[in-house]
Amino acid sequence: MPAFDSFDAVVIGAGAAGLFCAAQAGQRGLKVLLVDHFARVAEKIRISGGGRANFTNRELDVRAPQRHFIGENPNFCRSALSRYTPQHFIALVEKHGIAFHEKHKGQLFCDGSAQQLIDMLLAECAAGGVTHWQPCKVGEVAFSAEDGYRVETERGTVRTPRLVVATGGLSIPQIGASDFGHRLATQFGLRLVPPRPALVPLTFGGEAWAPYAGLAGLALPVQIETGARKERTSFLEDLLFTHRGLSGPAVLQISSYWRPGAPLGIDFAPGIDIAAALAEAKQRSRKRIGNELATLVPARLAEAWTGQDPALQRPINEAADRALAALAERIARWQITPSGTEGYRKAEVTAGGVDTRELSSQTLEARQQPGLHFIGEVVDVTGWLGGYNFQWAWASAHACAEALAA
Repeated sequence: MPAFDSFDAVVIGAGAAGLFCAAQAGQRGLKVLLVDHFARVAEKIRISGGGRANFTNRELDVRAPQRHFIGENPNFCRSALSRYTPQHFIALVEKHGIAFHEKHKGQLFCDGSAQQLIDMLLAECAAGGVTHWQPCKVGEVAFSAEDGYRVETERGTVRTPRLVVATGGLSIPQIGASDFGHRLATQFGLRLVPPRPALVPLTFGGEAWAPYAGLAGLALPVQIETGARKERTSFLEDLLFTHRGLSGPAVLQISSYWRPGAPLGIDFAPGIDIAAALAEAKQRSRKRIGNELATLVPARLAEAWTGQDPALQRPINEAADRALAALAERIARWQITPSGTEGYRKAEVTAGGVDTRELSSQTLEARQQPGLHFIGEVVDVTGWLGGYNFQWAWASAHACAEALAA
């Protein structure tokens, strides 16, 4: 008997991308091992979407994926996404009898729980005869032209000609995230785009935030933007005040584009001409400025703004035009610079990762290292909030599985 097990392919990481790649490769006739160090399977799927897994997005435009993805080369994801679309994955979900609904802007969620999606992926792995070792830590990985990859695990040594790295990024370390994939890429000479937290709440330190800390829990739709000129990016989404800063879909989206030291611009009343509304109210009303403002924005926000300036704590018909104009300007074009982010602990994904210039967009195989593939979040491809990152996981996994079986 050999002192090691041999497999046609070994997939490290049993998250969305790893499970799907192992299943697809197994169903194409390959002998596949799926291995993961964490005790629970696909924990990131389980907690996603409020426990209902926002598993894809109908609005993904495969002809222009850069619209929904960032990275040093957003076009890299075009090949995989155009070959395995949201419609393909929806068909698989329907085949397994999982009911789902569209919540907002093309975002699809399970009607029940995210566990249904995990069970579906495990069933797909079983259908492909996948060997699944979990929890099982992976140690040293070595390569030789004669024997391929030698992978040391807690359950023994494994040999394989094809190694797939689906270990994700650094986001949410409490559910098993690690830098294993980044370290493995570096070991084999692949460049990395420096990783950073993305889709993450932003924080604001010091006395500047004190007037707004009391707004924690307040949510409202806003237009939020960052960047200058051609780099300017904006979203119309809901914002949430927290004790430490800002969160909600608007902030998570913009966080992927925000860079340290750059300000955010926020319009708290998109579609409303605040200046004109206050000027009109001055002509007809004797209510306090805060009361009139509360007809245009949430009352707590109106109180926080007017409470900071004695000139605004009076009836609106007594207010100076200049004071009302300045108030309107602040609400429509508030400029504030975050002190940082909540970090990987609260980040939904990790931006950066394995440089796409190192990989084939067709197969996800390293150009200079035969048989080594990287898929999913470990690659420098980061989607918007709303199911796009899961779709990249499915599409990159599918492209890789096709290449493994070719």
